Amino acid sequence: MIKIDVFVRDKNWKRYISNPEKYLNKKVKLINLGIKYIKAKKINFSILLTGNKEIKLLNNKFRKKNKVTDVLSFPSHAAKETKIRLNSEKNVYLGDIALNLYKIDKVKKNFKIEFNKLWIHGFLHLLGYKHYKNKDFYNMKKLEDKILKQIRC
Repeated sequence: MIKIDVFVRDKNWKRYISNPEKYLNKKVKLINLGIKYIKAKKINFSILLTGNKEIKLLNNKFRKKNKVTDVLSFPSHAAKETKIRLNSEKNVYLGDIALNLYKIDKVKKNFKIEFNKLWIHGFLHLLGYKHYKNKDFYNMKKLEDKILKQIRC
C-alpha cells in the first residue's frame, strides 16, 4: 500500500485540483506497479505542492542551481539502500517530492495529465530510478508510461 502525505503551499493549486490529497490517493490506489518489491509493503512519501519562489529556494539549497524547475525529488536513502529496505522492511519512507504549479501551468496540454507525469517521475526517482544514460532514460520512461496508463491518464 502506498500512502502520500500532501502539503499545499500555494493556494492556486486548488484552482486546478480542488482536493489534491484525495486526488493523489485515488490515483495511487489504481497503481499496480509491477515492481515486485513494492507489493505487500507500506510505502510512504510526501508531495509538496508549491510555486516558483519556494521551488527555486529548494533547488538552490539542495542542488546548487539557482533557478526555477518543475519537480524535485529528495530520496530518503541512496538507490541501493532503498532497494534493500524495500526487500527487507514492511514500512518504508521513500522521501519527498516538490512540484511547481507554474511550470505545469505553462504546458499547453491537460493540466492533470502533466501533473500526473511529474509526480510519477518524482516517485520513480524516490524508488531509485535515474536517467543519466539513454538506456536508463528509456527504461524509466517506459515505466512512467505504464503507470500513467494504469491510472487512466
